[in-house]
Amino acid sequence: MTGLDGGAPQQGEAQGVTRGRSGDRAPGFEDVLAAVARLRGKVVRTPILRHRLLDEITGGTVVVKPEPLQRTGSFKLRGATNAALLLEPAARRAGVVTHSSGNHGQAVAAAAHMLGMPALVAMPMDAPAIKREATRRWGAAIHPFDRHATDRDALAARLAAERDATVIPPFDHADVIAGQGTLAVELVEDAKAQGLALDVLAVCTGGGGLVAGCALALEALAPEAEIWAVEPEGWDDTRRSLEAGRRVANDGRGSGFCDALLSRQPGALTFSINHPRLAGGVAVTEVEVLRAMRFAFEHLKLVAEPGGAVALAAVLAGRVEARGRVVGVVISGGNVDPQVFARALAAG
Repeated sequence: MTGLDGGAPQQGEAQGVTRGRSGDRAPGFEDVLAAVARLRGKVVRTPILRHRLLDEITGGTVVVKPEPLQRTGSFKLRGATNAALLLEPAARRAGVVTHSSGNHGQAVAAAAHMLGMPALVAMPMDAPAIKREATRRWGAAIHPFDRHATDRDALAARLAAERDATVIPPFDHADVIAGQGTLAVELVEDAKAQGLALDVLAVCTGGGGLVAGCALALEALAPEAEIWAVEPEGWDDTRRSLEAGRRVANDGRGSGFCDALLSRQPGALTFSINHPRLAGGVAVTEVEVLRAMRFAFEHLKLVAEPGGAVALAAVLAGRVEARGRVVGVVISGGNVDPQVFARALAAG
């Protein structure tokens, strides 16, 4: 794909083209609160998890938000469902289109199934098999493409135009961002019920939709808390963009291990939200991710995919400082191929 800067082919879940109510309007906390009400009973309110060993290793009080327990196995269902519910009746009849390396595609397919809409998901041919199969099980059609040679924005726009359908993009859309922010609202509320107030939140970051929604929520509910974007090494475009004060693209040469987080650069809308609100960004290594996946399985009894484990990896490795603080950690997804998960379990 060609990025906004005309650069090299993009990998991962990239910025989409949308025709609908929100366009590129920036959402606010009121949109997140509206999404909380709209999604009630339609997505799982995942619990918060604690473990003594996490606190001992980090020296802090760590509260985990486990989105692998979400219906479809990742947080993406929140934003996709919120956007789908806001479509007008005529748009629902025509259906939806998206492009995704997996988790967002499943989420759009599930939301469409719930509302009786047709759905078409453009997916890279090398997307994990578990994600392709899960998307099909929700009844969506899949359009395969070569992630290295395809402009996925243009592809999604063309597929939608052929069907008079609406594109629900993976992250750079107000209703998607607002839906993702419901995760942070739940986390703050449930931590408060245990007598805890967040000092820090570490969030897995690709295009920036989840961390943007969380930033909007914490700005209102926990304004003193630091928010850190966590990315895989070699795909730390948000970290570098925050430091530069402008969007900076990746070179596309990093490992594809964290397949859910391989965005070429932050979204225009997500970066406009994140730049003034985030404390910064950190990058984690593949080894640190593997160790975090194993830790989640052994101690939290969670299956985490590589991209879903990067925030936990950052806290365990000390890249996000937890000592003496209450730290929220998002484990964002659990859709991992068995061979990859076996590699994590074999890691020392």
